[in-house]
Amino acid sequence: MDLTELNKQFSICDNGTKLRLQSGAGDIPQVAIENKAAAVTISLQGAHLLSWIPVEQQDVIWLSEQASFVKGKAVRGGIPLCWPWFGAHGLENKFPAHGFARTALWQVVDTKVLSADETQITFQLQTRQLENFIQKMWPWSTQLEYRVTIAKILKLELITTNLSNEIIQIGQAMHTYFLVDDVHNTIVTGLEDKTYLDKPDGFKPKIQSGPIHFESEVDRIYLNTAERVTIDDQKRKIHIRKQGSQSTVVWNPWHDVALKMGDLGKNGYRKMLCVESANAAEDTVRISPGGSHSLQVCYEVVTV
Repeated sequence: MDLTELNKQFSICDNGTKLRLQSGAGDIPQVAIENKAAAVTISLQGAHLLSWIPVEQQDVIWLSEQASFVKGKAVRGGIPLCWPWFGAHGLENKFPAHGFARTALWQVVDTKVLSADETQITFQLQTRQLENFIQKMWPWSTQLEYRVTIAKILKLELITTNLSNEIIQIGQAMHTYFLVDDVHNTIVTGLEDKTYLDKPDGFKPKIQSGPIHFESEVDRIYLNTAERVTIDDQKRKIHIRKQGSQSTVVWNPWHDVALKMGDLGKNGYRKMLCVESANAAEDTVRISPGGSHSLQVCYEVVTV
């Protein structure tokens, strides 16, 4: 990938907005964007957002101190894009968990300044242009577009277009790792009275009573959830709004599981919390030939 040519086509330096493609850790290309409202870093591998820092805020996104940047390998932290399935593949356990979109190399297809404090970049992934082993896992020709709008409110839109002649069925998630002050003192609201599947307890269906508190491992898929969800760590609130998503995943591995994972860093679990806008479990999406589906998510930070 020729970064010089990409910068000729897509870089921006205009009225306080800077956008430049550069070589990142592991020689994986990334794009750095800064405007009057916020700054982000996004890896082209997986179109993986690694950092979002609104002006006068600390980073909203958690990235492990021990994150490994290797071509073709997932990164611990940031916003991985799980697609075209969430979790383990339903039929073939040799296929990678959470699909292949988060480790494939995406193309930048558009950059634009919407205003002095709003910048947009669009990435694209064409499955028929990927390696043969990926096409064997996913034989249906499909196009993904991922639009990231960098502003005081971070806006993400993942559009799946079915270019094949068959109906396709996808699972997906924006697997966002949020930086929290201390997960022990953090709550999540907006999922009260919702049914969830409790993975540590064999995916038993349960009902959420009150806000979510974190005192042990939490790994849950909340079903039929379209409402706003808020993370409150007593220092700030992160509001999550979404469209085109009917499930919400809440995950923190807690101490013992985190130790076994090896790449969360010492006590890293205390600083991270995943609240994922998803279509998972029974909430997968069917897309007809020529049809599209849009998953849209907005993140807004309010200091307490």
